[in-house]
Amino acid sequence: MDDAVRLESLTKTYCSGDSAVTALREIGLSFPRGSFTAIMGPSGSGKSTLLQCAAGLDRPTSGRVFIDGKDIVGLNETRLTELRRDRTGFIFQAFNLLPSLTAEQNVALPMRLAGRKPKRGAVRQALAQVGLEAKAGSRPSQLSGGQQQRVAIARALVARPAVLFADEPTGALDLTTGRELLDTLRRLAGAPVPAQGGAPGHEGRVTTTIVMVTHDPNVAAYADRVLFLADGSLVGELLSPTAEAVAARMTALAVAR
Repeated sequence: MDDAVRLESLTKTYCSGDSAVTALREIGLSFPRGSFTAIMGPSGSGKSTLLQCAAGLDRPTSGRVFIDGKDIVGLNETRLTELRRDRTGFIFQAFNLLPSLTAEQNVALPMRLAGRKPKRGAVRQALAQVGLEAKAGSRPSQLSGGQQQRVAIARALVARPAVLFADEPTGALDLTTGRELLDTLRRLAGAPVPAQGGAPGHEGRVTTTIVMVTHDPNVAAYADRVLFLADGSLVGELLSPTAEAVAARMTALAVAR
């Protein structure tokens, strides 16, 4: 399986006057297409910096970042903006939907701002991917918090990105709504979603690479891999994680500090 994102010797140092803080130290990672990866670590471990550098929102001090096979580190701001627009999607805690626009119009908005006429079928398909095709004409005030976040996901998916980056996507949601959102992300990554009673759920037909930062072991357990950072370094990996295993690893990291 080839990689949607690859990091090579990624280092990020912040300088202020005579002092310098290294947030990331020689990180080497790959995120295969169709994978769902959670990134965790204590406060100040570098996980948000890693997400921002991997997504092209921040430039590393040294090292290389490849998105969909393209080395983005040497791109100028215009080309970098174009690549982020066309090959990546972003989900954050804040939904950032315009209240005066319908769900369909909110999904189409980034393409319109970029001077591109969105295809109605593509917008409807993105809403269908997150189970909201029937809500295309609804405004944010008519949607629940979870539905608003799913509109934000559809907005990120409409350009068919190579990778979807998520920064604490359930942070503003209640427990039940957060689970519904995580089920949606698992379907997008092609993972089976458990049905009621513990029976296997259906497989998602559309696969999207997802890289997610979270502080919650229960959220991380929805991923198929969890990466652990401490003091800017990659210190562990957990495959097929459970909430209990993730929590135990995080506790060990806290004790080690």
